[in-house]
Amino acid sequence: MPELRRELSLFDMTMISIGSTIGSGIFLTPALIAKALPSPVWILGVWVVGGMMALSGALTYAELGAMMPRAGGVYVFLTEAYGGLVGFLYGWAYFLVANTGAIAALAVAFSTYFGYFVPITQAETTLVAIAGIVLVTAINVLGVKAGGVFSDLFTVLKLAGIAVLIVVGLGWGSSSRTDFSAPLGSLPNSLPSALTLAFVSVLWSYGGWQHSTFTAAEAKDPKRSVPLSLVLGALAVTLVYVSANVAYMFLLSPDQMAASPRIASEAISVVLGPFGGSLIALTIFVSTFGTTGIYTLTAPRIYYAMANDGVFFKKVAEVHPRFRTPMFSILFQSVWAIALILFWGTFENLISYVVFTDWIFFALTAASIFVFRKRLPHTERPYKTLGYPATPVFFTTVSSLFVAYAFFEKPAEAWAGLLFLALGVPVYYFWRRKNRPVTT
Repeated sequence: MPELRRELSLFDMTMISIGSTIGSGIFLTPALIAKALPSPVWILGVWVVGGMMALSGALTYAELGAMMPRAGGVYVFLTEAYGGLVGFLYGWAYFLVANTGAIAALAVAFSTYFGYFVPITQAETTLVAIAGIVLVTAINVLGVKAGGVFSDLFTVLKLAGIAVLIVVGLGWGSSSRTDFSAPLGSLPNSLPSALTLAFVSVLWSYGGWQHSTFTAAEAKDPKRSVPLSLVLGALAVTLVYVSANVAYMFLLSPDQMAASPRIASEAISVVLGPFGGSLIALTIFVSTFGTTGIYTLTAPRIYYAMANDGVFFKKVAEVHPRFRTPMFSILFQSVWAIALILFWGTFENLISYVVFTDWIFFALTAASIFVFRKRLPHTERPYKTLGYPATPVFFTTVSSLFVAYAFFEKPAEAWAGLLFLALGVPVYYFWRRKNRPVTT
């Protein structure tokens, strides 16, 4: 039976980690954060804490990825630590809404920015979004190396676009634009409420570095490249995000940032005029299209692993005999993502509900390192988490606090997310029963 081919280098894996994190967030969420916390120190503070979260999570996941470099990444860690049901619920949420919903949202985003250069109708915007998904699906079916090259190219292009924004802001902006010593002042709501709102945006923007673990079975040297790609990716993204926010504040005041729905284009237009707006529109198109391709590459490895475990359609576990990719897993995901685009109004709110559950799994995955250290003390660990146990404790604690705050601040979304997970329980046992070996 054909198996997945190991063709991804350390550079490929690192570009996956960076490219799956940097999508549209850094271009949009700084305005929401400035509105929630109208103080330069607090704005930069939440971005730095977000970077610490990403780095501590990457350092923790690095040990898990090096110890179990198998297709599916986080799904594998959760299944091995807590049992098949927890792993399945992660994959259930990821397939039905979290990843496919993200692909749908990113596709709509890049087609919208495509319309910035080529005027198109709303119906044509939808067709461009679908065509984009079809294109990246074909690229990723043709081979993991083809998908890796796509990831490398578009990640380098998006980093170049953001580098222009940072250079323009720091080089031609002015530190006098923003009073960096300004206090927080009065808030419309309580500080915990403001922090929750800000961290929803920050953590959403930082999410994605874990995607390189999904493709571990196709890395040339997974015990080295998986942990390094996670750590290098988290460090690079943190540097980019903090630098970009400083650049924004060299071009716009926090009040101007908060009032700007298109903060990146308005910031760079201060120096470059209309050309700057066009440059940012092109950068966002490249960024969102590139992230769509990376998500199409990585997440199908979760469903492939689920199918191998007998808790998903058997066809999804098949590997193409020539291209050595999980073709049906990729196609299955893309078809569902297209369906979400066609029925976007129905699923848009559901996606926000699942963001709450996503961080439950982040915390559980990080905590699994303690489970494995106790249960498997003598298992080979090519990489051990730097700063253990403080590093995973920090990540798990802050993730849990975020989930708790979100639960009390947004109870409707939280309960809906938990209900969505609960619906996956009978589905899991259905698959288990369906694929149970027949005894005589």
